Formats: sequence, structure tokens, C-alpha cells
Amino acid sequence: MKRRALPLILAILLLAGGTAHALAPVRTYQGQFTDVPAGAWYYDNVRSLYELGLTNGHGREDCFAPASDITVAEVLAMAARLRSLYDWGDGEVGPAAFAGETWYAPYVGYLQSLGVIGQEFEGAYRRPADRAEMAHVLAGALPADLFEPVNGAVVAAGHLNRNYITDVTADTPYAADILRLYAWGVLDGVDDTGSFRPGDSIPRSQVAAMVTRLAHNELRIRLSWDYASAYSRAGTALEDLVRSDGSFFPAPESQEEIDADVRYMLSRGERRIVLNYPRETLNRETVDKLTQAFLYGARLYVEQTYNNIVCAYSTRSGVVTMTFSSSLYGDELLEEYRRATAEYACGVHDRLWAEGVITADMTEYDKARAYFTWLCENCRYDFASDDSSMSHSGYRAFAEGLAVCDGYTAAYNLLLKLEGIDCATVSTEDHIWTVATLDGQEYHIDVTWGDRTGAIAYRYFAMTEADALARFQ
Repeated sequence: MKRRALPLILAILLLAGGTAHALAPVRTYQGQFTDVPAGAWYYDNVRSLYELGLTNGHGREDCFAPASDITVAEVLAMAARLRSLYDWGDGEVGPAAFAGETWYAPYVGYLQSLGVIGQEFEGAYRRPADRAEMAHVLAGALPADLFEPVNGAVVAAGHLNRNYITDVTADTPYAADILRLYAWGVLDGVDDTGSFRPGDSIPRSQVAAMVTRLAHNELRIRLSWDYASAYSRAGTALEDLVRSDGSFFPAPESQEEIDADVRYMLSRGERRIVLNYPRETLNRETVDKLTQAFLYGARLYVEQTYNNIVCAYSTRSGVVTMTFSSSLYGDELLEEYRRATAEYACGVHDRLWAEGVITADMTEYDKARAYFTWLCENCRYDFASDDSSMSHSGYRAFAEGLAVCDGYTAAYNLLLKLEGIDCATVSTEDHIWTVATLDGQEYHIDVTWGDRTGAIAYRYFAMTEADALARFQ
């Protein structure tokens, strides 16, 4: 579930906001900080920070210490003053209602009273803040509805497709807060791909820039990232769409271990698996069952094109070699058809994004339904197909708009996986369809039956397992 949290967060980033607000200066900067030269990139930010009453220097009144790491307490003080300035027109009025034994206690108390922070920083106030902690505090300092997500679309598309901000994942502390600051124009990253470096400490000069961007609309950044490259999946190969944690079982004993071996093979762009069982433990019956189990495992990934296995084994050595192939293409054309199938699917994906049919704010459910619609509208059932027909392939579904059930399912699963949606297949003796996890919930989806009646039959989209299986009773 963690891995699915970020797409939902990114969708939220696209929601409109942007209530107008202005924070008025409370004093005038006259070069008080001798260590902030007029030509420094952060000069205007530090000047604005001072004029808003959000800083009084560092250690002494004539020193800002722009290169020094900011502490947790200092971040909280700036955030509290910013919120108090918004609430009361003065950076100190809000915190003044809270007492404490340390200089930063009133600021902590004020932010806690507003729900901006809880107890997450207890015992850590004096140490340097890391960049993720800084983002967490600043993202909650002012009401979220003050901010328009000026970069929402490009941040959502770029991050979902792992083109930008790749060092922020579902496991990154305060990931949602970090992405909000990018969407609001407060952050642009430290390199051309918008990297954030969440675990690094952060100098006071950079915090000054971020805080003043929160305070002033005109200082916010419009990201110039290439939106097309942010969503494009051009160049994606079939092996790129298979997740493997690197586990490989040389003598698998369960279907789960067999599936891990299949995923390991597919993710490496290979089609051969070599197993090693104890000597003199194999027999024909055991190997036949093993071969069927591996064929079943491969069929879960129907978009990968493999539907045949040639198995060689030695009872004496215990070595089993399984080579996967396709009955439709032949070994000499297999890789060419695999490449072309991926290329067609990437073209469909990018076209639907470019046309706005698929957008970053859509849920996985909505995206899956849009691809269901596209495939039903752009493919037809091949009633003349036989077992050797190319209509069993995802390639023909894309290239010629003609398919039977495994062709429909291969094409559909490929499109879903280009969106990062987990899916596999369910098979009976005569039919195959998709099972997908959309926004954390499992659904059965049968594009073939959805397209066989002329009009699109959406009742075959997002079925329960019971509904799907009931068709064959």
C-alpha cells in the first residue's frame, strides 16, 4: 500500500487552490547582515525574510550565516513567525501566548496548537534539520488553500513516470509535503531532474529562499521541465515492466517461488531458466508438473509473449533447463515482435497523454477504464482466428486492431503496466482476462467480452472475482 500512496498524493496536488494573500513587511532592511553581500543569489530572499520579521540573524544581529546548516528549532521558529504574520500581522503575537524554558518553546507550542507539527521533533530541536523535515514544516506553515499548484501537472507526470524527483519515493519521510512544495513553486530541486536529497542538511540561505516563496506569490518558480518527456514512455522495453526483487530459487518448491523465478528471468530480458535440484531426485512426472507450473507462471505475464516451454533435464545431475518461446512468432522473429509490441504500446500511451485522455490527476481506476475504452474502440474480435493466428498476440491488437482473448489481454495489461498498475491474468480452459489492483482494490477486467457486442460493455470492467467466474457457470 505504501507504493500506491504517492499516485493518490500526486492527484491531490492538482486540485485548485490559490486564494490571494499578501504578507506585509513590518520593518526595513538596511544591510544589517554583513555576511550577506549585495550580489549574492539569496540577497533578496534574506532581505525579504528580515523585512517580514521572520529572522533576527544568527548568533548576533549583524550575522545571518547563510552557509550554516539550519537547525530544527530555527526552521520551526521561521515557520511559526510566518504563520503568526499571516494570522495576526505580526510574527511574534501568536507564539507569545506560549511559554517555555527554551527560546524556541513558544514557537513549537504555537505550531503544535495549530496542528502544523506534533511530537515528531521532541529531543531533536538543536540538531541540524534535514531537507525532508524542513519541507514537512514549511508545507504546513500556511493554510494549503492559499497555494495554487502551478506545477502540479508536470510534477505529477514527471514523478509518476520516474523522470523527475526520483529520490523521493513512497518510503521517503514526508514525501507528500516535499511534492506539495514542488507543485506550489517553492522547490525546483538541485539538478536537471529535480532531485531533492531529502536526507541532506540544508543551509540557511536555501531556507530563506523557500520561506520567502511561501510568503510571496511572485517569487514562486514555474518549472520548465519538459512535460512530454515527463509522461512519455518511449523506449520502454517489455523487461522494464516486470518487477523483481532479485530473488531466484534454484530449486523452487512452491508456485510463489516459481513466480519469483519467472519475474527474475523476465526482468532481465531473458527467456531461459536453469534450475538445480538434488541429484537423482527428478523423474518425468516431476518435471512435467514443474514445466506446467512454469508455463502457468509465464502466462500470468501474457504481455511478455511467451506461451511455450521446451524443457531439458538430467536425472543424474538434477539440472533442469527451461527455454521459453512463442508459438506465434518463432525464435528468429521473437525479439523483433517483442520490441515492436512495446513500441506500439508506448505510442498509444503517449498519444493518450498528449491528447488529455489520460491525465496525472486521474485515479488508477479512471486510467484503467480509459484504456478499456480505447482498446474496445480500436480493436475488433477476430472470429476467424485459429490457434496459430497472430490475433492471439498483443502485437496484432496494436498493429492491426484485431485480436482474440489473449491478444486483448496482452495489449491491455501492457498499457496498464506502462502506468505502473499491477496486473496479471486469470485463465480458464477457453478464456483469459485481466486481474488488476486499482487504487488498492482488486478488480477483474475482461476487455474481450467488453468489445464483442458492438457497443462497449462496461459491465465487464471492474468486476468482482465472483462476477467474473459466474460467466462460466
